[in-house]
Order: sequence, then structure tokens, then C-alpha cells
Amino acid sequence: MITDINDEKPRFRSNRYLCEIPENSPVNTPLTFLGNSINEVFDYDQGVNGTFQLLIRDHNEIFEVTPSKVINEANFLIRIKNSSALDYENNKTFNLTLVAREIVKVQSKKSEVPVIINVLDRNDNYPEFSKPFYEVWVPENCKEGTTVAWVQALDDDSGNYGTAGVRYTNLAGGIADLLSLHLVTGIITVKNAGGSTWDREQVGRHYLTVEARDDLGTGNRNTVQLIINIEDVNDNPPIFVQNKYEARLMENELEFELPLRVEARDADLAGTENSEIEYSLIENYLNFSIDSHTGKIKPTHPLDFESFKGPNSESVRILHLTVRGADRGDPVLFTEVPLTIYLLDANDHSPVFDREVYNLTIPENIPGGTSIFQVRAQDADGSVPNSHVVYRIQSGASDKFTIGPENGVISIARGATLDPDTTQPRTTLYSLHVIAIDGATGENQKNANVTVNINILDVNNKAPSFIDPGTVAIIENVSVGTVITRVRANDMDSSAKLMYKIDATSCQAKNERGILLKRPDFDCETWFDLDGETGILKVAKLIDREMMESIVLTFIVEDIAAETDEPQIDITQLVIKVEDVNDNNPKFRKPFYRFSVTENSKNGIAIGSVIADDADKNKTLIYTLEGRPEVASLVYLDKDTGDLLVANKIDHEMYDWLNLTVKATDSDIPPRSSRVELFIQILDENDNNPFFLPEPKVLVVAEDAYIGQRIAILEAKDSDSGEYGKITYLLDRISSQGKFSLDADTGVLKVADLLDRETKQNYLLVVEAWDNYQYGYNNGESRNAFKHINVTILDVNDNEPQLNLPTTCISITEFHEPGQVITTIQAQDADDPETENGQIILDIAGGNDQNLFVLDQINEFSAEVKTLSTLQGKHGNYSLILRAQDLGRPKFTTKGTLPICVTDFNDHAPEFLSPPHNSTLKVPENATVGSALVQIVAKDEDVGSNGAVRYRLKSDPAGHWKTFNLQPVSGILELRLPLDRSKQKIYDIRIEAYDLGVPTALSSDLDLTVYVSNINDYQPQFMIDEYLVNFTENKSAGYERRRLPETVDRDELEFDGPIAPICYFIVGGNDGDFFQLNALTHELTVTNPLDRETQDEHLLWIKATEDCLSPPNNQSFFDTSDDTLLKLIIKVKDVNDNAPKFVHRVFTGGVSTVTSFGTKFMHVRAVDPDYAENAEISYYLVGKIQMTLTEGLENLQRAPFIVEKDTGSVQLNFDPQQGMKGYFDFMVLANDTGGLQDMARVFIYLLREDQRVRFILRQQPVELRNRIEIFREILGNVTGAIVNVDEFRAHANHDGTVDKTRTDLYLHLVNRKDHSILEVAEVLRLVDQNTERLDALFKEFNVLDTQPGGTLALSVVQKAGTTFWLTASSLFLFLLLLLCLALCVNQRHTYQRKLKAATATAYDSEIDGRGLSGLGGRVPNTNKHSMEGSNPMWLKAYENEWYKNSDDMSQNSERDSLDENILSSGDSSDPTLIRAQNVYQTLPPILPPRKMETTEL
Repeated sequence: MITDINDEKPRFRSNRYLCEIPENSPVNTPLTFLGNSINEVFDYDQGVNGTFQLLIRDHNEIFEVTPSKVINEANFLIRIKNSSALDYENNKTFNLTLVAREIVKVQSKKSEVPVIINVLDRNDNYPEFSKPFYEVWVPENCKEGTTVAWVQALDDDSGNYGTAGVRYTNLAGGIADLLSLHLVTGIITVKNAGGSTWDREQVGRHYLTVEARDDLGTGNRNTVQLIINIEDVNDNPPIFVQNKYEARLMENELEFELPLRVEARDADLAGTENSEIEYSLIENYLNFSIDSHTGKIKPTHPLDFESFKGPNSESVRILHLTVRGADRGDPVLFTEVPLTIYLLDANDHSPVFDREVYNLTIPENIPGGTSIFQVRAQDADGSVPNSHVVYRIQSGASDKFTIGPENGVISIARGATLDPDTTQPRTTLYSLHVIAIDGATGENQKNANVTVNINILDVNNKAPSFIDPGTVAIIENVSVGTVITRVRANDMDSSAKLMYKIDATSCQAKNERGILLKRPDFDCETWFDLDGETGILKVAKLIDREMMESIVLTFIVEDIAAETDEPQIDITQLVIKVEDVNDNNPKFRKPFYRFSVTENSKNGIAIGSVIADDADKNKTLIYTLEGRPEVASLVYLDKDTGDLLVANKIDHEMYDWLNLTVKATDSDIPPRSSRVELFIQILDENDNNPFFLPEPKVLVVAEDAYIGQRIAILEAKDSDSGEYGKITYLLDRISSQGKFSLDADTGVLKVADLLDRETKQNYLLVVEAWDNYQYGYNNGESRNAFKHINVTILDVNDNEPQLNLPTTCISITEFHEPGQVITTIQAQDADDPETENGQIILDIAGGNDQNLFVLDQINEFSAEVKTLSTLQGKHGNYSLILRAQDLGRPKFTTKGTLPICVTDFNDHAPEFLSPPHNSTLKVPENATVGSALVQIVAKDEDVGSNGAVRYRLKSDPAGHWKTFNLQPVSGILELRLPLDRSKQKIYDIRIEAYDLGVPTALSSDLDLTVYVSNINDYQPQFMIDEYLVNFTENKSAGYERRRLPETVDRDELEFDGPIAPICYFIVGGNDGDFFQLNALTHELTVTNPLDRETQDEHLLWIKATEDCLSPPNNQSFFDTSDDTLLKLIIKVKDVNDNAPKFVHRVFTGGVSTVTSFGTKFMHVRAVDPDYAENAEISYYLVGKIQMTLTEGLENLQRAPFIVEKDTGSVQLNFDPQQGMKGYFDFMVLANDTGGLQDMARVFIYLLREDQRVRFILRQQPVELRNRIEIFREILGNVTGAIVNVDEFRAHANHDGTVDKTRTDLYLHLVNRKDHSILEVAEVLRLVDQNTERLDALFKEFNVLDTQPGGTLALSVVQKAGTTFWLTASSLFLFLLLLLCLALCVNQRHTYQRKLKAATATAYDSEIDGRGLSGLGGRVPNTNKHSMEGSNPMWLKAYENEWYKNSDDMSQNSERDSLDENILSSGDSSDPTLIRAQNVYQTLPPILPPRKMETTEL
């Protein structure tokens, strides 16, 4: 077996690598290798020597290499690890080093190659404007072509992706159609000047959006806001933001509690004198000043609360002032607002005690709860609570004293004792630090301190207490009078006097064996002496330990100076241990000892034992042996037990008796000892062996020696005589293998057979010498000796060399490097390799015509075949003739053929496609043996045998692989053994996929876990179908976390091992990727701040699965039957982050002179995108109401209008009169609950009743009201006027019935230039002139007719009413005449027909000068055909006859046809259905006489 050594280092296929990667590539994107770079790395060593790591040096935080660990060879990829670091604009090139380093710890090798990475530019930057927004000022009288602004955008990308390709593509906003944007330069100029748009009185600022796109206007886009400000004149007074101001001021302070600053706003242009406001105080107490520019109000000096009159029970004084805000325009306009200042009392006086210090003395036994003293303090403050004083003990009380917080009475704490002896340290003086605190709060609170000294008197009332004397030790026989110890007791009383004594009745003594001594044998008062005053204990009599070893003495102490009735005593005990003194010698149990032992006995054989005893307490003895050293060394004596053992070989011929002395010594100091005599007899036996002479040891014989040749003579000796000294020689046949013989008597060694060194070159002969062989061998009385002789056979050149060549072709790849070893050739010669007979020379004898190979001999028996030049393109089969020749005499030569096959290179290892790495395969417990579990699929990108993939199971220490069988070709994993889930649930197996590549097969491993499950396997299930969570808008990513509900997995109930994790994935509804779900922790977070106003509810579908490696696919719908799905409803909680915005910057409305006082005629409306209370809006009228071009309003004393706070409705606050003219304008403010606000302007016009226009629409009022702003805007844009809606009414038919399907809309129009109200005729003219532009609008809103809506129509109706009565009277007389004629003729049928004709003829007369056409339905959509010059093409609107239906023709008839009314009355059989027709109610409004150019439909 040839063992690999680490002689190769890892190598890369290329010396350098050039790569590229787009800058917008995501994480894990592989880099593209350019040029001829080959992304391969290899190491020709095997095993751990050929295993190495791949790593990146420099920029390893941005890039990573895979695989990180390689065995032998592999392809590698460089992938992106941190995509955010790739930015072409910041770094166009990365230089890094790729390192391949072996994992061996000793002398590891490595290789490095440089890698250059070029970052490709992508259009990943957006055009960035030079300013975050552009704000310009344009005079309202600007001319066409005036430059408004110049916007400029830059782009960090290159080429057309960058600044060179930026184009300004769009301008959006309210006045975008009036401006012109240059596509390339970004210069914005005025295209249409003049008009109301440039009038700052209506709109002072315009907001537009400019769009820029790179890539010549087709790439990324960005926008910037353009603000155009219009200049103005001074026509608005300052308006305070609050209708009153209040402030709190603490006395003695120069600043208010909160900075007081009044603020007024002027609607005029900011930054001019028109909007510059100066503030002043009208009513000043000379105590305050105001900054005329900032409006900040400060006290001029500290105020004294006590100097202002007021009740003492109140701590506030109220001061009233007036603040005026005036602008600097011409003329000066101003507004005033009240200011209330609350002056608060400050706690500026501290409490004062009536003494500086308090001293008192009390006895220690005073009971707890007793009051002992009272302290008093006064506070000079005049208001409560500043003058209210409370007391507390700040320190020094030690929980012994308390104080009344209100009265300052100091008492002994309940349960407290003042005994100085029970306190640590002993305390006889208490210094209490008492504090008096007034009633102020916080830092304003003031206090005073005083010291109360309390002295404690001692009383002798405590018993003494012994100090534990513990245990003492004394030596026996100690002299009389020796002090043993001193007993002590403590008494806490200072006047105590203590006396000590021994209690003889409680003393005890025990001997060594623990037996109590009787009282006659032990009297403690006799043996010990105690001093009653000092407590010193002395020995009174000699103490013998052998009599008593342990003594217990009882002592009593008494305080004879006690002041109590009961005696004050204490009792304790002292334990005295009597220590031993060595005063006895050891004593042996026998006067002498005698033993016997056989000679040559083994060491450790027991001879006997000697034993001694010691009467002292320390009974440990040490035994020693005394005698002549050469004799004493033969015997071993155990020093602890006295056992005698054989220590050395004892020879009877030398010693027949051993005479020794044994000494026993105790362990005390000084030691005592005793001795005893010891006699040991030695018994005789036979004990001598034969022995060989040293030479010869080594013999040399040529391998061609003849049989019978004498080699050597062997000789042995024996010290015994007779038969014990006679030697017999024997040769072991196994060691000689029949090649040698030995004479038994003489010891002559000869050659017995032919020798061959190549078969065996050394013989180790075993020779035996026996004494008494003839008589004692069989009965075991013979002794022997052995000798080894090494016989070496000398070589003779009698063998030819042999070549060991492979029988099959040696395959190498065409990429085999020049000079690299192909194979190693071995040759051998059976002769001695140490001589020339066995040494060989190797060379190439033929077959190397192209000189591609070379043979390098590395030693006498081997040579390496190497490539001499590159083999690329020279693949095929080569046969080299190799020759081997030895150096002996005579020489022998051998030749052989070496086949070499140059093949393609195997450079790809198999890669697993399925299943994924480290995946778990669930197999039911009842799976049958031989069933297919899963198919392992791997592919190899090589071709031929290099790409042929085979599979096998790798063995594991636990033997899991034995349970399964893997088909080597198909890769189907089969069950080999039956499964038993109760014995084993989890199998961990490793599958190897290898190719059939040459010369080296490449392989990959796949780790697979097989989990044995029950027959019924379950998926994790949600217990609910829907779950609601809340997130707050505008919170940063990760700030809020919501944990989703847990699932129930019935598999967990049967799985004893670690529970597999349940992973949650978002499988639907996450549009915009606003949410991120941690699969393992089940925590949901937002990736970007949410905006409730954009979307207040999100819906996610959550999937629970045990497969955490493969995220499930998104689902298009929510399956309610799938319990692994959860519908997650996310509500976005609102915060007040949006200010209210008026739906219009300018509101317009009108009031007629007949409108009643208190009428709510219009609404201002603002919208707040926020929710609930954050969206609650309050409306306020701010500033002064300006009246322009007014007549008849000079005596108006009150505000003409009131804005309702909650609804924004505008209410009329005066009685309009005939002849009043003009218009009003004022500012309204919308404020939400968070203080955010917006302002708009309101124009209200006074109009006459005859200045309104009525539009009749086929819509219900509710539908029209929701869309009226669209109607107003389009009509206003077409006519160029301001359109104001006055009223909605359900349409009334001519017969007085209400048609709920139609609506009468009353409007009036205002000239934008001079704010004058357009007359009805002018409005109708504008409508008719713009018929085509209004076509789509009138169709969308189903406009049926346009009519005057004021008093003119009413007067014509009254005029028509008179004509109607005259006609009706004539008709009545005519009918009466017809009735007389009918009675005469008496023909009913003729009467009815004539009556019908007569009535038709009668009603054919002109009622109002227009004929019956005035009673029919009017032309829908417009009144254009009732005027001269109308266009008949308008009739195309009726081609589809959308207005005709059965309801219009019958049931819902307007009863405008007299013929129809009469026929209906005549045919009806029910007389109740016949109703009188009121002609006055059926007449339509009368229009001015016009020429009809079309017929009625």
C-alpha cells in the first residue's frame, strides 16, 4: 500500500481572473468570468492532504466564494454577499485575492490568485433636482414669455443614463396650461398671461410639479415641486390666531410659566410691509412689556403677590390687558385681542422654629407610645397651602421616636425600647433632626431644621450572660495550681457586680472507654479551684488520664448588685479534655519466636508474625529487624503488622539458620521500645541449571554450501556433578526447518539440506542443553538451558530482475502538466538488494518516438514516468517498452510494455438536483420492504464515463444505512428492512453520487434524514380562519412586532424527539411588500412605514408548513377548507399627521335680496385624510369681512355672516333689502383636534331673484348633489365665469305634482374680472354659444332644459293667469251651448265626437301667444332652439330616443296634453279618476318671446 504525503499544493487553473457584475445584481448572484479564465481549483493529494478551503481576502464582506471546502478538485463560483456595496458611481472596480489553503495543521500549503471585478453601470439612479423644491415670485402683471423658473436635474449614471440624457418631460398643476416647459434646458416661461389665475387676491400661490426623466426621456423619472408666488397689496388686517390669550406668572419671576407670545397673521404677501405686524399693549399696568416684532410679552419687573388685593383663601390674582396687532401697510389695519394674566403666589417664606435647639432627658424604661415633647414652627406666607406647616423627623430617630405631623408632638415609638444596652453601638444620646415643611409642592417647597437632643438614663435590670468557655485541654499529671482557663460573663448594666461558683451537682467525668465515674471517685470541688471574683479556674489535685479522660464542669454567675426582685444569674458548662503522656513501654506477647522456611522460596512467602502491645493511648507501634545486614536482607518485616516474609533468595548451602532480633517502638515523644529474639531454620533442595558458553552467537553460510558441511561446535557447562552435571544437546526442528543438524553428545552443527537465500536468508536456531536427561527428563528432575544462534545465508546472483507493470492502460488527461508524474514503475530482483546482485537500472527501450515521456529513476527499484512536453491535443494510446537490468555477475536483463491512455479531463463533480440538502423524508411506518421511497437525482456536466453518475450509501457508525438500499444507476432509495417506529423514528443517512471519470472519479455527498411517521400524518393547522392585528402608521420598520397565533400539529403528540419547527410564509396579499414575516419566530413587521390614508387595511394569506427550506408558492385565492392557511387582516391605526385641506382655495356663493335672516345658504368644506377624532374639523371665520362695491349696507352693525363651527355652513346674519348690491370676502380657518389647520377665502355676492338660472336635469337631487362640483367646474371653465349653486329642488310638474326623477338646479354666474353678477340673458347666451363644448356635460348630467329662475318668470305666469281666466270663461259658455245642442239632437255618440272636436278646437286657441306648444314638453338638454340662430344639428341627440319610454308616454305623463287629459276622462269608468284640470298649475314658466325654429317632439 502506498501512503500519500502532502507534496502538492492547491492550484488554480488560471493565474488571474477577470470578472464582471451589474451593479443592481441581488444577493447570491454569481460573477461572470471573462476571457479564458477557468474557474477550477485542484489538489492532487489524497484524503485530508487533498482537502482545502477557499476564501477571499479583501472585500470578503462584499463577495463570497462557494464551495468553501473542496476535496481534490472542484469548480468554484464567486457570489455577491452584500449587494448594497455594489455601486458603479462609487466604485467601478474591486481587486481581491482568492486563496486556496489546505486544512492540515502541519505545513499546510496554499495558493493565491488575483481577481479583478468590474462593476457594470445600470440605470439605477434617478435624476436629482438641484433643489428639493423651487420657489419663485412672479408679478401678477407678468407678460407672455416671462421666465418663471429654471429647474435643473442631475443624474449620477453615465451616458444617456446620466445628466446628458435628462429631459424635462412634463409640467403638471393648476396653471400648467398657462406655462411652457423647455424639454432640454428646463426653463419655464409664461405662455398665457393675464386673467384671474394671475390675480393674487384669488390665489396667492400655485403649486406645480416638474417631471424629469433620464435616458432621453424614457428612463427613470423624478419630480420636484415648483411654487409660484403672486404678489399682493395691503387689503387684509392682521388676524390673531386665538380670540383671547391667557398666561400664568409666578410672583418674583421675570418669565411666565410658559413663554407668552401673541401671534397674528396677515393674509397679505409675507415679507412685505403689508404683512409685517407690530404688537403693542393698550392697557398696561406698567408691569409688562411686549416685543413689537415677535409679540413676546414679559414682566418688566418681578411682581409681589401680596401687593395685589384679594382674598387670602385664593392663591391667584387676575390681571386684564389688551393687545393690539397692526400692520405697516397703507392704510394701517389693526386688530385687538384680550389678554388675561394669572399671578400665582410663590412660596417665598420658610417655616421658623421657636427655639434653635431642644434638650431633654428620659429614663430607658419609659414605655412605647408615651409623648415626651412638642416642637413648634410658624410660616409667614399668607395663602394656603404655602403657610401650612407639617413636621417630620429627618434623621436620628433610629425607629425609636415618632412625631405628629400636624402638632409636632414627639413620642416614643410603639414597641420601641430605649435600653442603651440593647443597641449597637450602645446609645445613650439621640439627636433628632426635625424638619418643618410648608405646603408648597416640588422645588418650591421650603423647610426649617432643628435639633432635639434626648439623653437616656441607665437602669440595672438585665441579667449577666456567660461567654461560652468552649472546650480546653490539659496534660495528665499537670502540677497543682496550674491555671486551666478563666470563665467570663458580661452584664449590660453599668453598675453590675458579678460572682462566679462551681455547681458540684452537675459535674461529670468519663474514662477512656466513655464510662461515667461515680461521685465518690470524682468530686469536682476537690479536683478544681475557682476564684469567685475573677473566674480563674486552677488544678487542685493531680489528674491521671487513665482514670478520667473527659471532664464537664458547670459554672454559675450572679449579679449581686441587681435592682430587681428576682436574682440575676446565668449558667454555662466547660469541657476539659485530658491529654495523654507516654509513660508505658511496648510488651511482646512471647519471650522469643521460632520459624522455618524452604531454601529458594519465592519472595513474599510468609514466614510468621511477631506481636507487641502498648498500654498508652497512642497504640501505634513500629517493628524493626536487627542483625547482620547480609542476613537481615533475606527477611522482610512489616513495620506496622509484624509479619515476616521472604525478601531474597535463601540458599541452604550458605545459611542453614538465620538468627535475628525484632524491636517494637511506640510513636509518642519521647518514644519507648522493647526487643525479642527471632530464630529461622532453612530447608535444603536441588537448585543448579546447566549453562552455555557465550560463543558462537552468529554464523555465516553461503547459499551454495553442500549437505554435511560442518559449521560450528556448541558447548555447555553444569555446576552439579554426576548425572546432574552430564549435558545432552538438542536442536529445535521448527527453528532449523530441517536445514541443519546437531550432534547430541558432541554439539557439532552441520548443513542438513540445500539452502536458498531468496527463500530464507536468516535462521534463528534454538539449542537446548539438559542435565540428568536420561533419568530425570520424564519425571521432571532434569534442568535445562537454552541458546539462540543467528545463521545468515550469503547471496549468490542466481535470479533475473522482474518488472511490475500494470496490465491495463494508465489514463491521464490531456491537461496533464509537463514534468508531472504519470505513474511510478516498480522493479524487483530476488537477489540481495544490498549487493550488486539485487540492484537494478531502469530505462525506456522503445515506444517514445515523439519524445513525449521521460523516465526518472528515483532509487534502485523504482522510477517515475513523467510527461516531457504538453499532451494537449495528443490524446490517444501509447505503449512504452521499459527495460530492467541488474549489476551482478553475470548480468540479467528483463523488458516490459507500459500502456498509457491520454483521455479527456474529468472536471465536474456530480451535483444533486433532488431532494435538497439536509432535507427530511417522511416514511410511514407501514411502508413495505422493497418499496421506493424517493429517487435521488444528480447530474454531472462531464460527458462519457466522466459524466456517468452512480449512487451508493455511505456507512455510518450507527448503521442507519443498513435499513435502506440504493439503486446505483437509477438512484431510487428503497426500503431494505421493515420499520418499527417504537424502536427508531429517525434515520440519518449519507448518499454519495460519484461519476465514472478517469483517472479520478469525483463525488458529492447528500445528507438525508428519514423520519418514520404514523400511518396518518398531519399538517400544522390554524385554529381560526381569520386573525386581526393592528399596526400604527408612520412607525419605522421593525418598531412594532406582532406575533401570529400558534398552530396545532397533531404530529407533535406522537413525536418524542425535538419538535420540528413550523414555518410561516406569506403566500398572498403582500402587494407592495409592506410586510415581512419571520418564518421561525412567527413575528410580523413592516418593511416600510405605513400610511393609513393611502390604505387603511391590508389582507395577507399566511401558510403554515413544516418544510422550512422550500417556501410555498403564492396562491390566487383563499381556500377556507385549507386549515394550513390563515387570513390575516391588518388594520392601520391612525395618527394625526395630516392637516385639514379645503376642497377649494376660494369658495363662492350668492345671497338674494329675498333670502331670510338666518338662512344657511352655502358650506365651506375641508377634508382631513385622518380618521375618527383626528379628522374632526372645526371652522372659524377669521379676520374682518371686507365689503366691496356695496350699496345700501352702510348701516350694517353686525357681522353679515356667521360660519358654523361644526358643519362649516355659512349663515346669513342680516336682512337683505331691495336695492342692496356688492359682494363680500373673508377668510375661513379649518382646524383639527391636533392644532393642524388650513385657510381659504370666501366670496359672497348679493344678487337679485331675477339673476338666477334654472337647469332642469333628469337626476335625483341626491345624485346631483354628490357630483355638483364637477358640473360647476366644467360649466365655469367653458363660460369663463364663477358658477355659484343657490338651490336644489325636486322638479314640480305643471299640475303641481313632484317628479322625483328630475331636479331643478338654481345657479348664478359671476364675472371673474369685476365680480359683477351676470344677467340671465347673458348666461343663456353663453350657454348657447358653447353648445358643442357643453354637449358631453349635458349628456352626462341629462340636462333637459335651461330657463330663467327668478321673478321675471313669476310675473309672466301671473300675466298668463289672467289670460287663462278669460279663456276659461269663454270656454265654459261655449260648452254650455254645446250641451243645449246635444239635448236637442239626443245622440250620445254624436255628442261625444262633437264634444271632443269642440274641446280640441277650443283648446287650440293661443293662451299665452305661443299656442299649445307652450304646454308640451320642452326640448331636452338646452334651450338653444327657442332662439334665433340655433343649430338644427342638435336634433341628432334624439336619434336614440333615450328619453322615450312607456312611462313617459302614459303612466308618468306630465298631463301637459289637453287631448290626452280629455280622452282619459271620457274613457274612465271610475268617476273618481276624473279630476279637474287646473290650468294655472300646468302652465310652464313663460320665456321671453322667441322665434321657434324646430318643431315639438
